[in-house]
Amino acid sequence: MRTDLPAAPDFDAIQPPKGEAALRQTQILSLIGNLGLSWSNNESLFVYVLMLLLRTDEVTAALVFGTLNTSRARLDLIRRLASVKLTDPAVAQTLERLIRRFNATTKVRNDLTHAMSEVNAAGEITHTNTMRIVEHGGRLGLGTRRPMDDARVRELTDVNRQLTRLNRDLWQFLPVLAACLDARVSAAPDRAHGSQSQPWSRA
Repeated sequence: MRTDLPAAPDFDAIQPPKGEAALRQTQILSLIGNLGLSWSNNESLFVYVLMLLLRTDEVTAALVFGTLNTSRARLDLIRRLASVKLTDPAVAQTLERLIRRFNATTKVRNDLTHAMSEVNAAGEITHTNTMRIVEHGGRLGLGTRRPMDDARVRELTDVNRQLTRLNRDLWQFLPVLAACLDARVSAAPDRAHGSQSQPWSRA
């Protein structure tokens, strides 16, 4: 079976960009790097959301968080726990909004971290190809090819700003969530002075 391979780049012709092109390349790489760092920092804050919902310690929460190998699975667990642990609708709605904002930035992050970049002869990143299988006109192929143009740079700049705001809002939300969960525990009936259930046994 013949395998069609793309032509190898002309590595001798590719040179690091200079002048204005070098400044733009630095800008693009900085935006991509900052996006990855900010996204990871925001995802890590959900460890503390999980810690509060489980009423456990940081290490245990991190173990549970890391055992689930996708962000989607981690946030799904948080949503499920919140549905049974949070009795304050306002706090529950705030958490849901924070998760949705994080998910919106995740799409952009995934498009870049799971993409192959095209570089021209001047050493500039010109396009990205998403490394996922999609269908084009009834044929399967690699994902969307997008230009790294001014509109894309503005998009990355805006997403980085969103991640910065999200980080601040997550930090502000954590003590609110803790107070809500503490109030729920305080309002629970004192089992020590109430009726105790009998252990299950066979007749």
